[in-house]
Amino acid sequence: MPSQPSPGDPAPDDGALPAGSLAGLGTRPFGVYLHVPFCRVRCGYCDFNTYAPGDLGSGAGNDPGAWAGNALAELDLAARVLGGAAPPAATVFVGGGTPTLLPVADLARVIRGVRDRFGLEADVEVTTEANPDTITPAVAQDLAEAGFTRVSLGMQSSVPGVLRVLDRTHDPAGVARAVTALRGAGLAVSLDLIYGTPGESLGDWRCSLQDALALEPDHVSAYALVVEDGTGLARRVARGEVPMPDDDDEADKYELADEVLSAAGFDWYEVSNWARTPADRCRHNLGYWGDGDWWGVGPGAHGHVGGVRWWNHRLPARWARALADGRSPAQAREVLTPQQRADERVLLGIRLADGLPIDDVPPAGRPAVAALVADGLVDGRVVLTRRRLVLTRRGRLLTDTAVRALLAGGAHGG
Repeated sequence: MPSQPSPGDPAPDDGALPAGSLAGLGTRPFGVYLHVPFCRVRCGYCDFNTYAPGDLGSGAGNDPGAWAGNALAELDLAARVLGGAAPPAATVFVGGGTPTLLPVADLARVIRGVRDRFGLEADVEVTTEANPDTITPAVAQDLAEAGFTRVSLGMQSSVPGVLRVLDRTHDPAGVARAVTALRGAGLAVSLDLIYGTPGESLGDWRCSLQDALALEPDHVSAYALVVEDGTGLARRVARGEVPMPDDDDEADKYELADEVLSAAGFDWYEVSNWARTPADRCRHNLGYWGDGDWWGVGPGAHGHVGGVRWWNHRLPARWARALADGRSPAQAREVLTPQQRADERVLLGIRLADGLPIDDVPPAGRPAVAALVADGLVDGRVVLTRRRLVLTRRGRLLTDTAVRALLAGGAHGG
């Protein structure tokens, strides 16, 4: 089963948030995340809150056809809790799962629900994730007409053997067909890649990068494969069927990704994300990394407003039952302390190409800055000219090391 969130504190049945967390609403970016937990097939590496046919019983919330109505009920709750202080949504992101397994009409209904309850900024970014084999010209056109502006395609690799290890079901050629369809509908395209799959050579990874670039996306995400406990891939590793991903191999592949993407005109703006232009950056994810506010709708979805973080019940039927009873579907929440929020600003801000202001580093950690520069993890020129910490390519490989040094204010390793 997927990993579980921390226990947290009880969440109130009415979903109410402390007055202090609502005080700054509208001064930070506001987004809405919509989680669709349904997949055609569950990939062996995935530990997201997703379910394939047969994983769930016959409860009302387990029916994909009921998702939109339940999502609208949670949006009603969000509107009551946030009240008139809620700004228009700057971003909406539909993730999963495979959202495009649902009829586009259902997705459109929920996007309208966000607009009707909160409004949408004039230049709103509306994204959905999609598997390539769910996109046709007709689906792409329907998505555009529903108000979507970009689609994040789960390409992962262009090498059939790698896709088989990942339990991905799409044909690599289908990615090109999907991109063509999305372009024809006027939608921006992001391609999601995974590196470090057991058996993937450096040549395989270079091929995937080159094939992705040949499709001329606006944005590329590249993530190292992590073997999560409880997944099918973890069981295969435990049985000795495939090896555990190798850290040095993944480091080589990250460096290759940055070299290839940079040479093609893409700039990194977050450790695992590259965009063709600043306008092509994923603004929704920047809201997460920049201490923004968002309401998470759906089974297992997380939300955050003004230092209060909560997460919904993971099982679709339990999520739906709470909403049907007029209760918040939140399982638990955390009210972050000022120190926790300060630590998160370091943890997230250091990942961005725009850099972390030195003033956001705890005083005890500032002596570590010189050592990080000396070790080649932080760009010394930017420290001097802009008083911000920007990771070098080597530093991006050792992000956790840099964070520990800045938060602990102590010795660190290279």
